[in-house]
Amino acid sequence: MKFVMVPGGWQGGWVFDPVAAELRRAGHRVEAVTLSGLEPDGPVDVDRPPNLDTHIDQVAEIVDRSDETPLALCGHSYGGMVIAGAADRLGDRLDHLVFIDAYVPDDGDSCWSLTSDGFRETFINGARADGRWVAVPDGLDPRARPHPMASFVQSIRLAGNPGRTLRRTYISGGPWPGSPFVTLTERLRDDADWRVHEIPVGHNIARRDPHTLASTLAALPLDTP
Repeated sequence: MKFVMVPGGWQGGWVFDPVAAELRRAGHRVEAVTLSGLEPDGPVDVDRPPNLDTHIDQVAEIVDRSDETPLALCGHSYGGMVIAGAADRLGDRLDHLVFIDAYVPDDGDSCWSLTSDGFRETFINGARADGRWVAVPDGLDPRARPHPMASFVQSIRLAGNPGRTLRRTYISGGPWPGSPFVTLTERLRDDADWRVHEIPVGHNIARRDPHTLASTLAALPLDTP
C-alpha cells in the first residue's frame, strides 16, 4: 500500500519519519507531505500566506500524479481538513481515508469553527505580530514553523465526489486535556461507515507512539465497504 501523510498545524512531513520508517520496513510506500508555507527554510513568500485551498490543491496534485495502488490518504489534526478536501475531488483515486486525531469537516466548516476555544485563543495570540502567521506554540519540535492563519480560518467547500465510497478510519489519541475531538470520536464510534481506533497517548500520536500508529495503518482493510 502507498500512504500519503499530511501533518497538522506548524509541522512538516518530518513528523511522520518514525512511522514512515516502520511502514517502509514492512514493504509499504510512504510520501509525507510538508504543506506550502511550512518549509524548513521558511515560506516562499511571507507576504502571501497559503490558505486551505492551497493546501488541498497541493495534496490533490500528489494524489492525482500517483499511479500506485492501493492508496491511503492520512491526515493529522489540521491535516484532516486538507485530506477531506482532496478526497472530495479525487476520492475515486483513493482506497482509504485516515483521520489521525483530526478534524472531520462537513461543507462550510473550518478548522476555526470546529476547534476548541483554547485553540482559537492560540491562533489569535500567535498571530498578533502580523495577523497572517500563527507563531509556533510552546512545546513543539524545533523544526516546527509558523502556520498560515488563512488556512485555519477558511471554510472548506465539499461538493460530494460521485466516485466509489471510501473506507474511513479515525485514530483517536484519547481524551487529552483540551481535545476538540472527544465528541467527534464518540459520534464516529456509532457510525457504521467508520472504523475507530484509539491510541491513548495524546494528540501527537506519530511522535509518542509511532510503532502502534504504523501497525494500525499497516492493518487497514483494503476491500470496499
